[in-house]
Amino acid sequence: MAKRLRSHVCGAWHEGNGDAVAVFNPTTGEQIAEVNNSGLDYKAALQYSRETGGPVLRAMTFAQRGELLMAMAGAWHEHRDELLAMSTESGGNTRGDAKFDVDGATGTLSAYARIGAKLGEAKFLIDGDSIRLSRSPRFVGRHVRMPRAGAAIHINAFNFPAWGMAEKMAAAILGGMPVVTKPATSTAVLAERMIEILVEKDVVPAGVISFICGSAGDMLSHVVTQDVVAFTGSADTGCRIRSGEAVIKNSVRVNVEADSLNSAVLGTDVKHQGETWDLFIREVCTDMTQKAGQKCTAIRRIFVPEDKVEDVKADMIETLSSTRVGNPATRGVRMGPLASASQLEDIRSGIGELQAVADIVHGEVGPGELMDTDAESGYFQQPVLLQAKDPANAGIVHEREVFGPVATILPYSGDAAEVAALMNLGDGGLVASVYSDKRDFAASLVTAVAPYNGRLNFGSKKVAEFSMGPGAVLPTLIHGGPGRAGAGEELGGIRGLSFYMQRTALQGDEPMLARLLEDGAEV
Repeated sequence: MAKRLRSHVCGAWHEGNGDAVAVFNPTTGEQIAEVNNSGLDYKAALQYSRETGGPVLRAMTFAQRGELLMAMAGAWHEHRDELLAMSTESGGNTRGDAKFDVDGATGTLSAYARIGAKLGEAKFLIDGDSIRLSRSPRFVGRHVRMPRAGAAIHINAFNFPAWGMAEKMAAAILGGMPVVTKPATSTAVLAERMIEILVEKDVVPAGVISFICGSAGDMLSHVVTQDVVAFTGSADTGCRIRSGEAVIKNSVRVNVEADSLNSAVLGTDVKHQGETWDLFIREVCTDMTQKAGQKCTAIRRIFVPEDKVEDVKADMIETLSSTRVGNPATRGVRMGPLASASQLEDIRSGIGELQAVADIVHGEVGPGELMDTDAESGYFQQPVLLQAKDPANAGIVHEREVFGPVATILPYSGDAAEVAALMNLGDGGLVASVYSDKRDFAASLVTAVAPYNGRLNFGSKKVAEFSMGPGAVLPTLIHGGPGRAGAGEELGGIRGLSFYMQRTALQGDEPMLARLLEDGAEV
C-alpha cells in the first residue's frame, strides 16, 4: 500500500481524506506514495506560525538560533543513510547525486549555525555606523535590521527536496522568522520524512517549522504585510505568485528563483587538453549529467571559439558517451531518470524546439542504452548535445530552458564583446562561467555580463585543483539572479538574513540609541 504523505501544521499532523495525488518511483514507474491535504486550514496554519513560532524565535539570540539549526542538521545526519536511500527511490538520484542534495542540506544548516555563533548573544543587527544629523554630536541616526513579525512561506522545487528546503530555512530561522515550507509533490517523500524526523526528535520548538504537503490551496490569499514568500520554480508560477491579490494589496515581500539559461565560455587562449581545457570539459559535462541535468545552475549554453568547436565536441562526446545511464541504485551508474513523467515529456518537447535552430551532435530523444532497468518503466532521457547553426539568431536557445541533460554549443568568433552580447541574450541567469587563463579576457567580460548574472565563476589552471564548478551553490555566496532568473537573492552568508528582517532608521539622542542597541550585533 502506498504511503500517505501528511502535512504538519498547528502543532499536529494532518492527513486529508479526499482524492489523492499519486507519487511515483521515477526509475520503475511504480507508485510509492500519495498526497492529499483536503480540509487543511491554511489561514490557521499561517496564524499559528506567526503567533506561536514567531515570538519564540525573536526571543532567542543569534547563538541560540544557530544552536537550533545545528540540532536540526544533527538530527538529519543521524538518518543520513535512510535519507540517501529515500532520495534514490523517490527522486531517481544516484548515491552521489543524493549526497549532493542531502549533505547540501545539513551543510547549509551548519554553515548558518556558525554564523549564528559568531553573532553571539545579539537578537538583531546594527546596520552601519552612527550618522550625525545636526551640529550637535548628540543628535544621531542609526540603522537596524529587526526580525519581521510574520511567517516565511517557502515554496520549493522538485529537484532539491532536501537542500532547497534547508537553504531557505537556514536564513529564515537565523533571521528570526518561523517557516511554513511546501515541497513539490513529485519528490515530497524525502521532504516529509525530514520533517517527520524533526518532529519525532522534538528538535524544533512549536510553530517554528510548519509543513504543507500537497497543494498550496488558498494559502497565499491569507498573507499579511509582515509575511514573506520565497519561491523556486518556473517563471510563470513566480509571476502568478507576485501578482496575487493579497500579495499586492499587502505589499508582501517575494523572492523568486526561476528559469535560468546559464552559460559557459571557453576563452580563445585555452589550449586543447591543457588544465583549463580539461576543467571546462569536465565541469560542463558534469553539469549536463549530475541529477540528470535537473539543476537550476546547470550550464545550458556553451560558447566556444569557432576554431575550437570540433575539438570541444569530440572531447564532450567522449565524456558523455562514457556516462552510464540507468538504475541509480546500481553501482557504476552515473545518471538516473528524470523526476517525473511530466518532466520527461517537457524535456523531449524542448529538444524538438531546439532542433529548429540547432543540430543534435550527440544523443537523441529517448532513453538510450540503460543499465539494470527497463526503458519502458522509468523516466529516462539520455544526454543530448546540440550545436546552434546561427548563435545570434538562435532565439529558442536563448529563451527556452530544457530542464534536463541537454546543452547547446554556440560558436563565436573569439571577440569578447561578441560573446558577452550572446550571453546576455539569455536575459538573466543564476551563474555564468568563464574558462580562460588570460586575465584581460576575463576582465573584459565582468562589466559586460555581471549585471545579467547572480554569480560569475572563473575557471583557470590556477584553480583547476580546487574548483567545485558552477553547480555548487555555497551558503556563503549569493544564490539568485536578475531578469529571467527571478530577480531574487538567497544565501550569501549574513546577507541572506536581510530578506527576513526589516531595516529601520532610528534617530535621537546618541546615549539613548546606544542603550537601545545593546542587544544588537554590528555588521
